[in-house]
Amino acid sequence: MKKRSSNGWKIAAGATAIGGVAALIAAYKKSETPLKTVSNVDLKRYGGKWYEIASMPESFEKGCACTTAEYRLNPEGYVDVLNSCLKDGREKEAWGKAYPVEGSGNAKLEVEFFWPFKGKYWIMELDEDYQYALVGHPNRKHLWILSRYPEMDEDVYVEYLQKARRQGFDISKLELTEQFCQ
Repeated sequence: MKKRSSNGWKIAAGATAIGGVAALIAAYKKSETPLKTVSNVDLKRYGGKWYEIASMPESFEKGCACTTAEYRLNPEGYVDVLNSCLKDGREKEAWGKAYPVEGSGNAKLEVEFFWPFKGKYWIMELDEDYQYALVGHPNRKHLWILSRYPEMDEDVYVEYLQKARRQGFDISKLELTEQFCQ
């Protein structure tokens, strides 16, 4: 019978630790990779009502159904934002402003609902007809799949899932948004 030496266990533990460290480094590098956005967004065309199809929701969005966002270009250059949803049988609304990040072609917005806090809203994908959008936060903890209609073409949905995964999002955390509204 062959005995394992303590050195063998140390080597195995070291290899496991190195593998774990390598995984942590890979995850860190992925999160440090800049999030890719579309090159340009016409904010006037982007305006109007969008339905949330799925999301990695912010804490205040948990438990929401029939979630929509309405955007309107303000004459002062920012975007007026109205987010609404049904939560616990009641309609909830949040008003905010979105400011385009200079040099981003309007694909990166900073959204403010509560001064002085701003969140990042980066448009990663947008179809040429402005019917579908994939929006994320560069920390990859928040993701939204949006449609102009309460339902979305399944092929487009799967394509957007794949694009989000390739950009480092953990799509297993994505939640479908309930669309059957009262």
